[in-house]
Amino acid sequence: MTPPEHAQGGVLSSRQIAAMAETGTIRVCAPLAKGQIQPASLDLRLGATAYRVRASFLPGKDRSVKDILSALAYDEMSLQGDGAILERGCVYVVPLLESLALSGSVSGAANPKSSTGRLDIFTRLITDRGDRFDEVEPGYQGPLYAEVSPRSFSIRARMGSRLNQLRFRMRPSGPGQGAVALSDSALAELHARVPLVDGPLNLRDGMVLRVALGAEAFGGVVGYRAQKHTDVIDVDRVGAYRVDDYWDRLPARDGRLILDPGDFYILASRERLAIPPDLAAEMAPMDAAIGEFRVHYAGFFDPGFGAGPDGRPAARAVLEVRSREVPFVLEDGQFIGRLVYERMAETPEALYGEGGVSNYQGQGLKLAKHFGAK
Repeated sequence: MTPPEHAQGGVLSSRQIAAMAETGTIRVCAPLAKGQIQPASLDLRLGATAYRVRASFLPGKDRSVKDILSALAYDEMSLQGDGAILERGCVYVVPLLESLALSGSVSGAANPKSSTGRLDIFTRLITDRGDRFDEVEPGYQGPLYAEVSPRSFSIRARMGSRLNQLRFRMRPSGPGQGAVALSDSALAELHARVPLVDGPLNLRDGMVLRVALGAEAFGGVVGYRAQKHTDVIDVDRVGAYRVDDYWDRLPARDGRLILDPGDFYILASRERLAIPPDLAAEMAPMDAAIGEFRVHYAGFFDPGFGAGPDGRPAARAVLEVRSREVPFVLEDGQFIGRLVYERMAETPEALYGEGGVSNYQGQGLKLAKHFGAK
C-alpha cells in the first residue's frame, strides 16, 4: 500500500500511523482500540493464542514463524476471556492482532512498552523470514508475532493485552533531507537553544545518562529490586498491587549499589529530560566496556515526554538494570545508558501527556503503573 505523504524522512507521527491503518498498510483482526496509537508509535496487541516453546528462535530468511512453531511448540494456550498465566522463566510466542503491508520506503522498529520493561517481561517482535528481533524490513508484508518471556514475575495476559509497541520510519529521500538520527554536534547545538536535560550535556553517539544513587535523590530510596517469589501480576490491572509485595526498596548507601547477578533492578537517571515536539528518542544500552550490566528493555520516548508546564526538562529516565555474570558496583553519577534522538517526519497532533492518560509524564523513580495499592 502507498504510505501517507511525507515532506521528509523520519519517525512517523500518530496522524500518519492512523492513515496507514485506514489505507490497509496496517491490517488488524479487530478494530484499533482507544489509545493504541501513541504520538510516535503503535501499541501491538496479543492475539487469541499463546504457544509455549522450548526456546527462543528466529525463523531466518527462508522460513515463516509458523514453520518453526510446528517444530518447537509444546503447549497451546487460549488467551481469550480471562486469558492465561504465562509462567516466569518460560518462553511464549503469540501471534498479534496487527499485521503489515509496508511500502519499500517504510521500516519498523519495536520495543517493549514502558510498563512491560518495568515488570521485567522480556518481549521481542518476530516477523516471517526475519533474522533479527524487533526489526521490520522495508516492504515487509505479513503477520507479526511477540516473543514473551516473564523474567521476575509470572503474569496473566489476555487477547488484546499490549506488551510491545512499533515505531515506523520513513527513509529520507531527496536532496537536503539528511539523516534521521541526530549527530552529537546537532544535539549540542539543539541543547544550546532548547535544553534537553537540566544539567550538563554528556555526548557519546547520543546523550549519555548517569545513574542517581545519592541519598538526596528520592527521599533515601535509590531503587527497587524484584522479589523472587511473588503472586501473579495481571498486566491489564492498573494500580492494583502493593509495592512491598513484589519489590525490595533499596536505601541509599554512600552513593553505591552492588548489582547481584540475575537480579532485576529499577533505578533512575540523575538527569531530568524533555523530548522536543519534533523529535523522538530511544534508549540504547551502553557498551559492555563500561560495566557488566545490561540497561533497558523498554526504550521509546515520545515527543513531549518529560516537558514540564514551562517546557523545561522535568522527568527522569527510569532504568531497567540487570547484572550479567559477576557482581558489579554502580556509583552515583556513573554513566549507565544513552538516548539516541531521531527526527519526526512531522510534529504529532498531540504530544506525550496530552489528550489522554500518560502514566509516566513528570516521573521520578517510578515503578510500573500496576503498583500503587496501599
